[in-house]
Parts: sequence; C-alpha cells; structure tokens
Amino acid sequence: MSYSNSIIFGPVPSRRFGISLGIDLSPSKKQCNFDCLYCELEKAKTVDKMTTYPSVDEVIEAVKDSFSKHPKIDVITITANGEPTLYPDLDELVKRLNKIKQNSKTLILSNGSTIYKKEVFDALLSIDIVKLSLDCVSQKCFKKLDRIHSGIDIEKIVESMIVFRQQTKNEFVLEILFVKDINDKDEEINLLYEAVKKINPHRVDIGTIDRPPAYEVKPVSFELLEKVANTFKGINVNIAFKNRPKQTNTYSEDEIKALLKRRPLTNEDIENMFDEKSKTLLKNMVKSDEISLVNSGGLNFYKIC
Repeated sequence: MSYSNSIIFGPVPSRRFGISLGIDLSPSKKQCNFDCLYCELEKAKTVDKMTTYPSVDEVIEAVKDSFSKHPKIDVITITANGEPTLYPDLDELVKRLNKIKQNSKTLILSNGSTIYKKEVFDALLSIDIVKLSLDCVSQKCFKKLDRIHSGIDIEKIVESMIVFRQQTKNEFVLEILFVKDINDKDEEINLLYEAVKKINPHRVDIGTIDRPPAYEVKPVSFELLEKVANTFKGINVNIAFKNRPKQTNTYSEDEIKALLKRRPLTNEDIENMFDEKSKTLLKNMVKSDEISLVNSGGLNFYKIC
C-alpha cells in the first residue's frame, strides 16, 4: 500500500510551537491503545501494536518533499491517527528525522502509555519536544476516562515520566484534559498535582473538550481550569481554552509578585488579566530583574526571579 499522499499534513500554524509539519504514522485507520471518551477520532477497539503503517523510507521521503516546498518549518510533529509510539520503527525514524530537520525541531504528541518500554523511552530522549498526556492518576479514573488497553499501568507510567524528566536534555511538556464529572473532582486534581510535582515537567498544558467527542461527555468550565492552575503551585501551567473570558484588573507590585509566586503566568494570562498600567509595571519589574521571562516549549512565562 502506498501512503505517500496521506503521511504529511500541513504545514499549519500552531499557537504553541510555530509552523508545524505533521506526520501521521497511522494514515489508513485509527490504531490506538486508548479509546478516550473525549477523542475527536471515531470510536475504535484498542490495540497494542500497529498492523499497517508507512515505512521509515516513505515517511522520510514525504518530509523531504514537504521541506522542498515549505522551507520555513518550526516543528516536525510526530503524531498518528491513534498513538504514534505504537509505530514499530520509531527509534530509527527519529534518528533519520534528526539528520534532515535542518533548523526545525522534532515534536511528538503521545498519550504517554508506552514510556516505560525501553525502546520508546530511548526514542523519546532524542526528540526535541516531548508532549505526553496524563489525564488521571488513579487507575479507576484512568480506565474510565482513557478506556485503556489491558495491562497498561498508570503507576508505571508516572514512575517512568519522573525518570524521563531527570534524563532528558530537551523539553518535556505534560497535557491534562479535563472532562466534567470524571477527572474534575478535588481528589483527582490533588493526585494529579502530587504526580506533576514529582515529574516536574517544563510545562503543563491544561484544557477541556472543544471539539465533538467520540462519546457523550461534557467540557469543564474555564473557572475549573483556573482553579486547577492555581492548585498547581509553582508549576508552569498554560490554560488552553477557546474564547477564554477577559477581565482586566489593576495590580500593584506586591500583588503581581503574589500572583507569580502562586503560579507563573503566560503572555495570554497577562493579556486577559492585566490592564495597561499593570502591564507597564510588569515590564519595569522584568527590566529591574525582579521578574524573569522564561521560555518553555515555545511559550513564555513570567516568573519570580
């Protein structure tokens, strides 16, 4: 089977990573070891390996062809119509992408389920930006929300994420997607916070359903996401929410420091929370080195120095 016309999608602009060239490692059908309630893809029986997929040569040729047509690519995004780490030749693919990527970075979007497998762990270490999902920490919630293939253990995943963060020299981002009445309870949020503290990723993206899901589930409110962000004290948290409410206020220096001590804020947070006077004050505090502006996986965060 020839996959040449379906492997690549984009390039498309990404709010967090710039101009992204997507690679679909499962272009012919959904192949995933999760069947998440919120998935925007069709419902499908879970699998633990891919049975149909493009060869490494086909993927590399498709990427080279795209590079010749679109020379300005910020990230090469490894994804799949399913779970990309089920691709059996991931390690070889990453090595060859690193040889041809030029000034772009490699990025993978994965559910994180196979990180405790050595061949996957090692391949992830060679990717510039690794973005993994972690929706639940209790096995009960994990099974209910992510509808996992048998044998997948959330404790082993979290333990491997902790080790991965210690070993990687690149960017490591976690993504948590909240679903109403499933992982939005205080108990689950606190378990997530304890796990995130131990993992210590460079950044955590939190969001909710914003596209039609595979199953009848509902999104959480922006207020809930804000509550989660404030619970995750000291963590670089990015709230991904379409049409987030804008309510600007005036803050003093002490109030700005108190806000940033609770959690670092993104440029988008500042635009939605700070009036012009407060923005000017913030800029002056950056100039005087009281506050630093730190880039994490393509997003800038204001933090206390």
